Amino acid sequence: MNYRHAFHAGNFADVFKHAFLALILTHLTRKDAALRYLDTHAGVGLYDLTGEEATRSGEAADGIARLDADPPQGEAERLLAPYLETVAAARAAHGPTIYPGSPWIAARLTRPQDRLTLCELNPQERETLTRAMRRDARVGVVGVDGYVALGAYVPPKERRGLVLVDPPFESRDEFSRMAAALVRAHRKWPTGVYALWHPVKHVAEARGLADAIAAAGVRRVLRLELVVGAAGPPPRGGGPPLIGAGLVLVNPPFGLEAQARALLPFLAARLGRDGAPSWRVDVVAGE
Repeated sequence: MNYRHAFHAGNFADVFKHAFLALILTHLTRKDAALRYLDTHAGVGLYDLTGEEATRSGEAADGIARLDADPPQGEAERLLAPYLETVAAARAAHGPTIYPGSPWIAARLTRPQDRLTLCELNPQERETLTRAMRRDARVGVVGVDGYVALGAYVPPKERRGLVLVDPPFESRDEFSRMAAALVRAHRKWPTGVYALWHPVKHVAEARGLADAIAAAGVRRVLRLELVVGAAGPPPRGGGPPLIGAGLVLVNPPFGLEAQARALLPFLAARLGRDGAPSWRVDVVAGE
C-alpha cells in the first residue's frame, strides 16, 4: 500500500482517525500536568485539498466533504466538535481548502505547558512539516525512523502523554512491526496512551494487530473499527481496496469507549459507501 498521505488527506480514514485523536487529547488536557505528544510518522502537517495529489485521488469527497455538506447534529456534533473546530481553525489560518494533519491538530489541542515531538524521515516532507509548525516553540521536528523513535523517546520527562503510530503501510510486515514496536515501548512506558492507526483491507488481518498486542501481555487494549465498503476501481498496482480503518488504543482515557460507541454509528452512516457499512468497539484486553 503506497500511503503518501497527500493522496488521502481528508478521506474517511482521516475523519475517523482525527476525530478520535481530538477526543483523546481533549481527555488528556483536562489535567493540569504537562504531557508529551509523539507522532511517529508525522507527514507534512497541512494539506491542500485542491493540490495535485488530493485532486487526483478525490478521496476527500467521501470524507471531510460529507461533513461539510451536512454538518452533524446532536450527540455527534458534540463529539466531533474538537475535531471540526480544529479543521475550521486550519482553514481560517491557511485557506478554505486546507486540511490539517495530525501534527497540526495536536498542536492546536495542546497547551503551553505541553510538548510535541514529530518524526518524519522523508527530508522533503520533514522540511514542509517544519515550515508548517515553525512558529510553535513547543514543537520539535526530527528526522528519525518512527519505530526507532518509539523506543528512543519513551518514557518522556513529562511522564504522561500520547503516542500516535500511523505508518505508511508500504511494508508487507507492517502489522507485525507495529505490534513488536508497541510492546517494546510499553515495557518502557506502561502508563502512556498509545493510538495505532491501520488500514482495513482484510478484516481478519487488521483485527490481528490488537490480538497480537494483547497476547504479548499488554493490558487495557481497545479496538475501534470503521468499515465503509469499497468504492471505485481497484488500487493502482492491484491488491484489495481499502474498505475501512481501525485504531488500536492502549490505555484509552476513561469514557472514550462510551464515546466511541456513540460516535461510530454516525460515522458509519455518514461515510458509508454502497453496501452495509459497519463499526466495532472491542475491549481486547481489560485491566
